[in-house]
Amino acid sequence: MKVVLQRSKNSKVTIDGQTNGSINKGLVLLSSFTDGDNEEIVDKMIDKIVNLRIFVDENDKMNLSLLDIKGSILNISQFTLYADCNKGRRPSFVNAMNPVEASKLYDYMNKKLSNIVNTETGIFGADMKVEIYNDGPVTIILDSNELFN
Repeated sequence: MKVVLQRSKNSKVTIDGQTNGSINKGLVLLSSFTDGDNEEIVDKMIDKIVNLRIFVDENDKMNLSLLDIKGSILNISQFTLYADCNKGRRPSFVNAMNPVEASKLYDYMNKKLSNIVNTETGIFGADMKVEIYNDGPVTIILDSNELFN
């Protein structure tokens, strides 16, 4: 599982001209799944995301978590994080989990996140327009293979 997270001041996702999800202060997640990912990995990733101390405290130090600031999450499915660009000029997406299984994990992730923090989402597989007002900018890449193996 890979997640690109960006600290955000204000972000939204639009589908067919309609806002599907929007947040103020919090995190935008671009989430992708690969073969072998499961609910246990998603749970570990969620724990890492909501407790990662990347928001500034009163001393302007990155010392506060999403939970500390009572922030929100905008979670967008992003299979292209598993693009393989080693050969040729067209990326291969064979490392991305098949859409049926990935959709189930994405839905599971959003349900678990919404039990912890305010969570807004895109729609899995939709053509989405994502506006991210990156705060900092702070962008961090989390890869479950690096974190938990």
